[in-house]
Amino acid sequence: MPLQLEIVTPEKKVFSGAVDNVYLPAADGEIGILPMHAGLVTALKPGELRYLHNGQLAALAIGSGFAEVTQTKVVVLTDMALGEAEIDVLSAQEAIERAKEKLAGIEHSMDAEEVAYLQGVISKSAAALHFKRKSRG
Repeated sequence: MPLQLEIVTPEKKVFSGAVDNVYLPAADGEIGILPMHAGLVTALKPGELRYLHNGQLAALAIGSGFAEVTQTKVVVLTDMALGEAEIDVLSAQEAIERAKEKLAGIEHSMDAEEVAYLQGVISKSAAALHFKRKSRG
């Protein structure tokens, strides 16, 4: 019995289809989901989401978000979902550097929301870079 997987970002539905399994970067560590899994809702951290679809392993770099799991379905709501080909190494490195410079330069005068945003940029960009490097072998 396959598992229905939906991966959604604010911009679009990235994937919707039947899969054999899903591996998610949950806030407390990676979790594997198979059909008939116990229901749960979990926070996601930036990292790699993998799933087996039609006998092929597929993977995406994802950002922060949430996953809702039922016995027959996994819905992933995330602020970023990129395949290896969509990740520009130079752009990701530059985003990390810009965010680090802003944090280092004016951190004392920034509000907590700005700090959290910049830390999120760093986390998502670092996850995308790690995924790209891992995919290249």
